[in-house]
Amino acid sequence: MRHKLISLIALLAFCSVADIQEAQAQLFGDEANNTLMPASGGMAGTSIAEPQDLTSAINGNPASLTQFQDTQFLFGVAWAEPTFHLTQSRQIPGLVDPFSAKSSGVGMLAGNIGVTQEFTLLERPATFGLGFVSTTGGNFDFRHVDESKGTDTSAVIVNLPFTVGVDLTDRVSVGAGMSLGVAMFDPPFFGAMSIAYGLRGTVGANYKLTEQTTLGAYYQTEQAFKFNNIIVIDNLPPPFDGGHDLDMEMPQNIGFGLANRSFAGGRLLLAVDVLLKVWDEAEMYRGFYDDQWVIQLGAQYSTGRYRLRAGYAWAENPLDPTPDVVVGGFELPGDVPFVRYNQALVANTSQHRLTVGIGISDVLPGVDFDIMAGGMFRDSEQLGASTATSISSYWIGAGLTWRFGSSS
Repeated sequence: MRHKLISLIALLAFCSVADIQEAQAQLFGDEANNTLMPASGGMAGTSIAEPQDLTSAINGNPASLTQFQDTQFLFGVAWAEPTFHLTQSRQIPGLVDPFSAKSSGVGMLAGNIGVTQEFTLLERPATFGLGFVSTTGGNFDFRHVDESKGTDTSAVIVNLPFTVGVDLTDRVSVGAGMSLGVAMFDPPFFGAMSIAYGLRGTVGANYKLTEQTTLGAYYQTEQAFKFNNIIVIDNLPPPFDGGHDLDMEMPQNIGFGLANRSFAGGRLLLAVDVLLKVWDEAEMYRGFYDDQWVIQLGAQYSTGRYRLRAGYAWAENPLDPTPDVVVGGFELPGDVPFVRYNQALVANTSQHRLTVGIGISDVLPGVDFDIMAGGMFRDSEQLGASTATSISSYWIGAGLTWRFGSSS
């Protein structure tokens, strides 16, 4: 049984890395946060103060880990399916001809796996968490359109976070963590797929304001990746004929959350998260994005073994109206029109998303099941005088959580 479980985890990890087609179905800018988790995903990703699955605590506010007792293991998977259209109405000489088409990429399989273990740290209750998290992914492919001149770009980032949460008092918990990220990026037009690694730190705190209300907050550092010699441009004289490096950073995240159980005898959980994504200081993305605010609203009603969930998220359009010609330390050719064309390939602009979900406890002894689904309304964006995009999507996900014994 143990061998089969390890094999299944390895298979999911491989699929999450290998299937990087059009993952931009459900991202805030270019990062999923907790929107594809099996329980939190049904509540629009709300999870800072009182997460409903352990991977959301591992990936978000580490102080919330102390809400998970004993030993628990979660195996989650999600499928995201976007529809992305790109229209280029004017020629960019030597680079792109006019066309209008839908990306031919298919959806993405995203895996989220985690384990938590309760223990004692300096005579205080504590919990550590270890995970495998799909952070972002995307592929927009227009190679079937001759006029696009081979437009195709893909990226995927997975993270391996290690986090610890500690109860300082009956009302205050704190947490911290570190994550190793693995990024694979294939830039449009120039170069080929390259791999880079980056570290990211997280600190967080929770405060139980009353027996029914919990406040939470966390800060997450940027995560820097350097792709060596990833940009290669043919037919240039030395020294410009060699490879060029590209810097990419996932943004700093600052989150605040509130969870309340004052209604329906404590059976109704209401949660709100506010997230600031600091794209303006993130290498590569700061050339395309401005800082972005996200507001997530979630509800869960418990009745017997069932947890009924719903959520709504509003995400500010992150696109910078004045994008930079220099992106990640590399100056794009073709001046502003080509910059706009490249900006279109990260144009995840939809502001409104709705989600639903259901959880069932003890589907087997000690095993809980969660399933969620959501949709992102179609949004259209005009980028400069000659480039336009539209995007919409849906996603589904599920997970199993095993709860083992009591800790010694």
